[in-house]
Amino acid sequence: MSTASHRPRPITPATTVALALMAAGITVWLGFVAHFGGMLHAGPEKAAVQMPDRLAVVRVEPGETLQRLAARVAPDAPTGQVAARIRELNELDSSAVTAGQTLIAPVG
Repeated sequence: MSTASHRPRPITPATTVALALMAAGITVWLGFVAHFGGMLHAGPEKAAVQMPDRLAVVRVEPGETLQRLAARVAPDAPTGQVAARIRELNELDSSAVTAGQTLIAPVG
């Protein structure tokens, strides 16, 4: 049998501070990974995609929806964002468009 004492050692204030600093460091590191991790995996094609700055008057083609118009006039930009911008620029209450209608749209 061992004759060593089995009493737990008291946790010192220095140990508490060291553990708190280590937990804070891990939390900050995880925050950086969460914030910048998506950018590392996005790739150059996602980083370069943005809304076109140039505007033009476009005509709605027969059978075309607002989403298809957005994809046609700005094929490299996110279609939903382009469609929303067209609605905003033309003060449209809905997504409904008619053939022959002229609209201001971001193009590029």
